[in-house]
Amino acid sequence: LEITLETMGVDHLDLWQIHDVRTQEDLNRISGPGGALEAFVEARSSGKVRFIGVTGHHDPEILLEAIREWPVDSVMMPVNPVEASLGGFLDRTLPAARQKGLAVIAMKVLGAGRYLFPEAGVTAQTLIRFALSQDVTTAIVGCSVPTHVQALAEVGRPFRPMDTREQDLVIELYAPAARRLAFYRGVL
Repeated sequence: LEITLETMGVDHLDLWQIHDVRTQEDLNRISGPGGALEAFVEARSSGKVRFIGVTGHHDPEILLEAIREWPVDSVMMPVNPVEASLGGFLDRTLPAARQKGLAVIAMKVLGAGRYLFPEAGVTAQTLIRFALSQDVTTAIVGCSVPTHVQALAEVGRPFRPMDTREQDLVIELYAPAARRLAFYRGVL
């Protein structure tokens, strides 16, 4: 943290995240005596960090346990139609985070470009609208080509959330291959 603050030329970070929590062993190691969570809490108490976050995309139950048990302010997790089809992150983790008052940061919105199916009408705009139509605070959209950046800019002019019917139609497109498409979860 000290090196980061010095390198960036700042006296604090707005958000410091415990990144990519995957297993029960990770949870135990991070939150155990002398674990990273102690350093994060101390950094927040000393003013070097304003907010603490946790991120994960492998196991919704592990991330759910982290947000329930840890003194975090935000959670970053996958938000896309594949997740809506599989269940876990959107129907369990996200509501628990919102109930606790956490900020929710959507990631894996475009699935590294793998979720784009223009022939079926699923464009970057579609996936971004889907993510922003969930109960999220913000979305981090990984843009790998200039057209993704352009799509991101166009979604907000003006933004029109997807209604339930539109969301259901998009989810149905991914349902048959959802397990295979959730590449970031590891082995399903």
